[in-house]
Amino acid sequence: MVCGILPGMKQDVTQASLNLASTHYENFPVASALLPMRLRKPIGLIYSFARQADDFADEGDLTPEQRLQLLDNFRQELIRIGEGSMPLTEFFQALAAMIDEHELQLEPFHDLLNAFSQDVVKTRYENFGEVMDYCRRSANPIGRLLLHLYGEATPRNIGHSDAICSALQIINFLQDVAIDYRKDRIYFPQDEMKKFRITEAQIARGDASGTWSTFMQFEIERARKLLQAGAPLGLALPGRIGMEMRTIIAGGETILRKLHRHRGDMFQHRPTLRPWDWVRMLFKAALKK
Repeated sequence: MVCGILPGMKQDVTQASLNLASTHYENFPVASALLPMRLRKPIGLIYSFARQADDFADEGDLTPEQRLQLLDNFRQELIRIGEGSMPLTEFFQALAAMIDEHELQLEPFHDLLNAFSQDVVKTRYENFGEVMDYCRRSANPIGRLLLHLYGEATPRNIGHSDAICSALQIINFLQDVAIDYRKDRIYFPQDEMKKFRITEAQIARGDASGTWSTFMQFEIERARKLLQAGAPLGLALPGRIGMEMRTIIAGGETILRKLHRHRGDMFQHRPTLRPWDWVRMLFKAALKK
């Protein structure tokens, strides 16, 4: 058994995690009001773990060595949890108690850290297989952890969840091309860029002319098919968690539709979800009940 939390710690840490989940910009709902109350705190902790680690890899002016060290500090805390030792920080003490209570595996947390560490050292992807391997570690672990929290981690559900999570990760890549490039990252497969005659200079200019629209329609359609492949999960999950999942899927579809409408020009028209979009998404999710 993992060591318990010191008195008074857990509430403060989990509340901070929920605050992070509700205030950090995301296009897709996290620990939302749709979820049962009993799941919001554990999901908030999982989100906070992923958000903090992702920020280590992305934010600020740290050197690559400093970023990797921060990620390794998280990794060492996970190792302590696995060994049944008391973690050194309040956050990981709260995380350890949650992992113990819900009998979660540590592998998904390690996979996330491996993906974020890769972000520090790898900035280009040769083919779509490499991109999907990254998604397997950067996105799919979140879905798997949530299914375990829901008590719905069947092989079929896991397969659908992996498809949805990978699709959402790719959708984020598509809408954040300019943002990622400023960090010297390109998640488009290099062989596909070459095939469609897309250059890094074109991305640097924010130039959506030439073959850009054709290239982006190819990327958008593949992401849509991947999202649709996982869509049965929204009907397989019961009650409010099913509603949450259907809303997330509708959010991905909405972003893809906006990208398509502007012919893939996220430089001038980066898609975001507006209040009316949320109304439509919730209505669509409720109709599919």
